[in-house]
Amino acid sequence: MDELHSEILEWTESLVDFHLPRWDELPELDLYMDQVITLIDKYASPIIQSEKHPLLTASMVNNYVKKGLIPPPVKKRYTKRHVAFLVAITLLKQVLTISEIKEGILFQGHVIGIRQAYNLFCEEQEKAIQHVCLYATGKSVSAEESIPTEYLAVKAATAAFANKLLAEKVIEKEKSYLQGEANEK
Repeated sequence: MDELHSEILEWTESLVDFHLPRWDELPELDLYMDQVITLIDKYASPIIQSEKHPLLTASMVNNYVKKGLIPPPVKKRYTKRHVAFLVAITLLKQVLTISEIKEGILFQGHVIGIRQAYNLFCEEQEKAIQHVCLYATGKSVSAEESIPTEYLAVKAATAAFANKLLAEKVIEKEKSYLQGEANEK
C-alpha cells in the first residue's frame, strides 16, 4: 500500500502547477481546426488521459457547431471565443451531458458575460483539482466560502470533474497494485 500512496502523491504533485489559460492568455490569432485540436490537447492532456477519453476531434467540433454550443467558424477559422468554449466543453463533457453544458454556458454567459464566465470556469476548475489533490494527500482544506447561487452549477460541475479525475487515478493505481501483488504470489 505504501507504493500506491507514493504513486498517488506523485500524481498530485504533478498537478500542483496545473493551469488553464485565462481569456487574455488564449491566442489572439484565428486558428484552423487542426491548430485548435492541438491547442485543446495541450491544455487538457495534463488532466485527461487521452488514451481513455478522446479530447477533441474535428467531428466533435462540427457536432458542437451543429448543436449550437459554439458559433460556426468564419472561413474555416476559429477565434479566441471558440477556443474558450472548447476548453470548457472538453472538460465538462467528462461529467455533464452536451445539453447540460449548453445550458450552463448560456446561463453563465448571460449572467456575467463569456469572458468572465470562462475565467470563472478556469479558476474553479483549478481550485477543484487542488482541493482533490489536498484531499488525496490527507491535507486539510479550509472551510468553503459562501457561494453565490448563480455560481453553484459551475462550482459543482468543476468539483465533479476533479473528483472523477481522482477516482479514475486511484482505481487505475489500485488495479496496478493488485496485479503486482497477484504476480508476486
